[in-house]
Amino acid sequence: MSGQIRFALRRLFLGLADTVVTLPVLRWTWRGLADDAFAGELPEFRPSDREAVRDMMSGRYLLASKLVETGGASPFGLEAEHQDWWLNLHGFSWLRHFRDVRDPGERKFARMLVLDWISREAQFERDTWAPALCAQRILNWLRHLPLLLDGANPEQAKTIQRVLGTQIQSLKVRAPLTSDPIEALYAAIALLGAEICDQDDKTDVPARIAKLNTILASQLDADGLHLSRNPKLQLQLLVELASVRRAAGSYKTEESNELGAQIDRMHESLDALTLSSGEPVYFNGAGQLPHDVLIAVQALSPLRKRRSLLLGGYGILRNGEAVVIADSGRVPPKGFDAEAHAGALAFEFSHGNELILGSCGPAPADLPESQALFRQTVAHSAPSIDAEDAERTPPIIALDTADHLLTLGTTGYAKRYGVDLERRLTLLAEGTTLVGQDRMIANGTPSGLLSVRFHLAPKVMVRRVSGEGLVRLVLPNGAVWSFLWEGADFHEEESVRQSSYLGFHKTRQLVLETEAAADREIAWIFTLEQ
Repeated sequence: MSGQIRFALRRLFLGLADTVVTLPVLRWTWRGLADDAFAGELPEFRPSDREAVRDMMSGRYLLASKLVETGGASPFGLEAEHQDWWLNLHGFSWLRHFRDVRDPGERKFARMLVLDWISREAQFERDTWAPALCAQRILNWLRHLPLLLDGANPEQAKTIQRVLGTQIQSLKVRAPLTSDPIEALYAAIALLGAEICDQDDKTDVPARIAKLNTILASQLDADGLHLSRNPKLQLQLLVELASVRRAAGSYKTEESNELGAQIDRMHESLDALTLSSGEPVYFNGAGQLPHDVLIAVQALSPLRKRRSLLLGGYGILRNGEAVVIADSGRVPPKGFDAEAHAGALAFEFSHGNELILGSCGPAPADLPESQALFRQTVAHSAPSIDAEDAERTPPIIALDTADHLLTLGTTGYAKRYGVDLERRLTLLAEGTTLVGQDRMIANGTPSGLLSVRFHLAPKVMVRRVSGEGLVRLVLPNGAVWSFLWEGADFHEEESVRQSSYLGFHKTRQLVLETEAAADREIAWIFTLEQ
């Protein structure tokens, strides 16, 4: 409790300090970089889409997989209903689509959008100048500064440079005062990028690299996984780090080498948490990620962890064409747990390029009232008792690579239901068979109803023949998997898988249930029919 009190007091103190430095009477000091000149020296590796340019010029803004038609009005003047769309708009990642255009009218349109933002938002507003969002906007402007300045008249160029400098100065003032470690990391990345692009003075680049190294080291585990345990955030950070890494690498110092090594470990961790279907697992806030950006980031990865291993509280089994990734339920540290899900003993399973079992994913941004629902254990392919989440307890996880066996456990149900849960997952026959065992171990007086849920991937069809004790699953590619079980009653329910591109996919879930009892076990098998 004392740790929580200290955390709350620190956040309160830093929040008050940030309020003071953002008062109008002090904001004039942010203009200290107004006369500095910046050059676009940060590389852009994300792919561009010419159709996106045409759509924006027609008033159609497809951002964060949400299409908004402005009817010719400025997108910055709209009341946005979708938070992800609004963040994407004000973060300016869409500037990459203008990277390769040669038509003067299209290039002018990109510049006019930036100037339009400046006319509306150049004066500090707490939401549009939030440190993480401001950092992303700075990095995107620096990546595409030649595009914005080419063809601009002197006054327009001066305005863009001045507002860019003011935003950079705001981060220098506010970054030390943020209580959010992720905001501090974004700010450190952007400030390094700004120093690299400063045309007049680059003497602070080594110090900025060292500062970024320190913050990264405090937020990554030994394997390079961010402490949030969120593959989505891992990808977003790698997008920003990739640009400054290339530019910082030219300095050939010990600090730049260490930065490169940390980023390499982050790549390896993201790759390890990616299923054979090509998508990272839906755990702890991660849902469907932009495929083009994911592929571009993965192409920068020097190594691939294509083996069974334990990583950041996750257990990964690989055998043949099959991949199983399970969550031990490790709780991220305070300050990194904003997106944590109750995923203890949950897993996702893919074979070849097809997902078979997964999780429902995070709630869509436009349904904030459903966030708690999608974070529950029942939204994952996991066991639960009376549809309740396990209490937060130290995770139990072990891997036997020789037998392709992963063992997970939780004591989080002992106080309420008198049992501990143990799950054993084994990949056999070159990954064509997945064997599972869910066992209850007495730790008090057992009570409650144990449910084991398997959320099927979109478009997987369920076929059950009357009188047979098995279920057949028909995958979109035509492959058929059999599901067999013993020690529980079976039924089928509706489910969903949240797609940031297509909304809800209606899916099905297989449910096994039995009363809690000492040493009672549910056994089940998924096997590919040859």
